[in-house]
Amino acid sequence: MEIYQLVRNISQGYLPNVEEVELLLRAEGQELSYIFEAADKINTQYNGNQVHIRGIIEFSNYCRARCAYCGLNAENKELARYRMEPDEIIQTAKEAIDAGYKTIVLQSGEDLWYTKEKISYIIKGIKALGDVAVTLSVGERDYEDYRQWKEDGADRFLLKHETINRKLYEKLHPHSTLRNRILCLKQLKQLGYQTGSGFMIGLPGQTTKDIAKDILFLNRLKVDMAGIGPFIPHKGTALRDAPAGSNEMTLKALAVSRLILKTTHLPATTALRTLNGKDGQKAFHVGANVIMLKLEPYKYRRLYEIYPKALGVEKSIREERAEMERFIESMGKEVAKGRGDSIRFIERL
Repeated sequence: MEIYQLVRNISQGYLPNVEEVELLLRAEGQELSYIFEAADKINTQYNGNQVHIRGIIEFSNYCRARCAYCGLNAENKELARYRMEPDEIIQTAKEAIDAGYKTIVLQSGEDLWYTKEKISYIIKGIKALGDVAVTLSVGERDYEDYRQWKEDGADRFLLKHETINRKLYEKLHPHSTLRNRILCLKQLKQLGYQTGSGFMIGLPGQTTKDIAKDILFLNRLKVDMAGIGPFIPHKGTALRDAPAGSNEMTLKALAVSRLILKTTHLPATTALRTLNGKDGQKAFHVGANVIMLKLEPYKYRRLYEIYPKALGVEKSIREERAEMERFIESMGKEVAKGRGDSIRFIERL
């Protein structure tokens, strides 16, 4: 099937196979432009012209995991570690909510100092501040932890699968298995979380077919959100000398994901914006409808370095949000006003 017809069919609900997704990912020139335009139309049709701004508090850079691509990995002895106190996290969330945020993302390395009870305390403290969604991104934990946090009021959970290629996954995650990662994702779905996953582009050893399978995995899991960003090497990792992932392939994967997933929230990831700010902007015209802004104090931001990035001039939470709102409006987009619950979630109610 030629690409133009394939894109039209997918736009109308056809689910492509791996080879067809791979065909789209290899598109160039006018065919690629057609894919990008179709993805933008699908995004507008299903999700409107809005961009959702999420606030993320990266509250600890301690991590028990040994991921080969992540600067927070337990074997990086050069990194100064920090932990925010629970009340400090809640106070930061309050500042963000006062500045207009409706979603607070709580992200950390896999740090077991934050027990089930401590995270419960943080969730309850933030939920008491108003009608705000709480997203957790704290890695693989026990089912009982996930269950308790959902009961405490957590709304969403982000756990990227990173790559669906089992051999590649387990090479990059010597402490873990793909089977357990997928089990955690299924448990989160069963518990009723709005569940997010995602993967990286350009991991050493990754193929275009792997990326196609990643996209179809997201569809099978029926994710509410999916983060797709390029791999960026960090000097404190085993992959320090590997080349960065391709922004073009990242944009392709984002657009093809939008064609297939339609209502799933897709962010313009920080990694994409780090490699090239213009591509970060372009993401909003090929299917992206979410952006995340850091909220934690700058003294911590400098130390939460999954990959190297510049921080820019220090500003207040309110100033940074206002600046992002102006940026979104400058692209002809609207700033979403609500909590941004996924359409899939709303339809499940």
